[in-house]
Amino acid sequence: MDRIAEIKARLKRELSPSHVNIIDESHLHAGHAGAASGAGHFNVTVVSEIFAGQSPVQRHRMVYAAIGDLMQTEIHALSINAQIPDDQETDNRAPEET
Repeated sequence: MDRIAEIKARLKRELSPSHVNIIDESHLHAGHAGAASGAGHFNVTVVSEIFAGQSPVQRHRMVYAAIGDLMQTEIHALSINAQIPDDQETDNRAPEET
């Protein structure tokens, strides 16, 4: 299983998300010291009801709990956007005219 598939499978199993998007940004870090190990740089968006009532720090901890061991081998850097469905709807709304 490739890295993105493994990350996605773990997030789905642990967080029951309604939406998961994972972008491999490793190519943007070529030549970076962390890139030499072969571990990747990823941008992850997870939308799940399980995050309701949780602070941003708690949400990030939940994501790390799901994939944390991959941080030792497969992931060098991880950018996390953890939302509840209401957050996503707010982000997708057109700006109000003023």
